[in-house]
Amino acid sequence: MTRVGKKPIPLSDKVKITYQDRQITVNGEKGTLSRTVHPAVELNISKDTIEVVPLVKDRQSQAIQGLTRSLVANMITGVDQGFERVLEINGIGYRAEAKGTSILFNLGYSHPIDFKLPEGISATVDKKNVIRLTGIDKELLGRTAAQVRDLRPPEPYKGKGIKYAEEYIHRKAGKTGTK
Repeated sequence: MTRVGKKPIPLSDKVKITYQDRQITVNGEKGTLSRTVHPAVELNISKDTIEVVPLVKDRQSQAIQGLTRSLVANMITGVDQGFERVLEINGIGYRAEAKGTSILFNLGYSHPIDFKLPEGISATVDKKNVIRLTGIDKELLGRTAAQVRDLRPPEPYKGKGIKYAEEYIHRKAGKTGTK
């Protein structure tokens, strides 16, 4: 039995919701998001909550119920407060610079990397080695952060590379000398 899907989603006064033809649109002060709802579930929208109800009581419908509830809750949080991911660059000479809708990286390669940010995602660079990505779409933000991390993933010996701020890099011991 799903537990996440049964919880009602609270609504704030700043968020406006429209639901027509299996399409939910959420408007807030930060922007607008819309998504198609899976046909296995239905949304019951009241004045201050949204409930996700499965149409059939089988295992797959209950899984879709929990997924849909999380997606709609993230849409509401995104247009109301927004989301943020923080990445850190570790390594001598590794740095980043924000330039409009792109980030210019120097990551130890023979060339700088110009990373274009998708529409809806903005970035700021603090101290040339801390990148803050912000946006209202949690899915797009996570995908963008993963693409930035993949430019130079952290290596386990010295920890050089791009990592999430909350990520812990398990360090390995280097080679030992022989007699």
